[in-house]
Amino acid sequence: QVQLVESGGGLVQAGGSLTLSCAAAGRTFVGYTMGWFRQAPGKEREFVAAISWTGVVTYYSDSVKGRFTISSDTAKNAVYLQMNTLKSEDTAVYYCAAGPVSSWAKTPNYWGQGTQVTVSS
Repeated sequence: QVQLVESGGGLVQAGGSLTLSCAAAGRTFVGYTMGWFRQAPGKEREFVAAISWTGVVTYYSDSVKGRFTISSDTAKNAVYLQMNTLKSEDTAVYYCAAGPVSSWAKTPNYWGQGTQVTVSS
């Protein structure tokens, strides 16, 4: 059974930082692109960031570029999201996702349960 387990969410003041982690288990993720989406209350889910298996290629949404950094540890099948200079509009449930890069054009194959990030102003 494939599992993506997120951790690291919580409450932080605006301007603060938080690091999310996602550990993958249940199958090999070699070659998969991993990353993050988020969904704020009353809004559609949106792409945040992704990283290729090799870690060489990264993708960011314009709303987080320059503030968030995605990284991975292939030995641990893990992906991380370092979030700096957080804003109230970053408040959302953050979901880890994984799948072949081709799947990211629509929706990645695998999803975590989500972790809440709340930024207070």
